[in-house]
Amino acid sequence: MVLSKENTFHYTWGESCDGWIFVENENLSVKQERMPAHTSEQLHYHEKAQQFFFILKGVATFEIEDETIEVKANEGLHIEAGKKHRIRNNCEDDLEFILSSQPTTKGDRINTPNP
Repeated sequence: MVLSKENTFHYTWGESCDGWIFVENENLSVKQERMPAHTSEQLHYHEKAQQFFFILKGVATFEIEDETIEVKANEGLHIEAGKKHRIRNNCEDDLEFILSSQPTTKGDRINTPNP
């Protein structure tokens, strides 16, 4: 089956952010997410899951441990399991990206205080 935002499960998270689940099983999670302007997520880490973010639209600002990295449209970023991280949209436009996690992050998210 061909999947799109129109025929997959939609969810909301954080500060008015949207997500669509394309694949969700114990070994792999693939989602598309949208973050409105000036939103961010809670700093966190995953004990088991590694993640890959591919930016479709906008500029993502990632905090990974003590480093800040900007990732633009048509660029991607790999985050290893165990690394504290969060994504922010510091721009005036929506941020859209594909998020792949292996294995799934279901039950594998530990929130930490934001700096």
